[in-house]
Amino acid sequence: MAEKNGRKTDLASRRCKPCEGSVPPMTGDRIGEMLRDLEAWEYREGKISKTYRFKNYFRTMAFVNATAWVSQRENHHPDLTVGYDNCRVEYRTHAIGGLSENDFICAAKIDALFEL
Repeated sequence: MAEKNGRKTDLASRRCKPCEGSVPPMTGDRIGEMLRDLEAWEYREGKISKTYRFKNYFRTMAFVNATAWVSQRENHHPDLTVGYDNCRVEYRTHAIGGLSENDFICAAKIDALFEL
């Protein structure tokens, strides 16, 4: 378990659950709670996002490929915007038109990748 703001979090060790529209999107209060377990992720316009910065294009693309691997493994895929030395990752559960716990689980897994 990682520690964030003095709290134990286990988001990165969890697995995504299939979400085919059977759960409602998270409310604002729950989103705020979940964001506290992530480092520097922002909530805006119904999604969470973060921009990662790198030394060069090769490291950016290595991160993109690792993110694709994690996303495929969890069957939960972000929108990525890629530049020479940065990658913006955005999560939203399209099936429910908002955020689910899966978005936060995957965000934590991507943060863990960045720290490798």
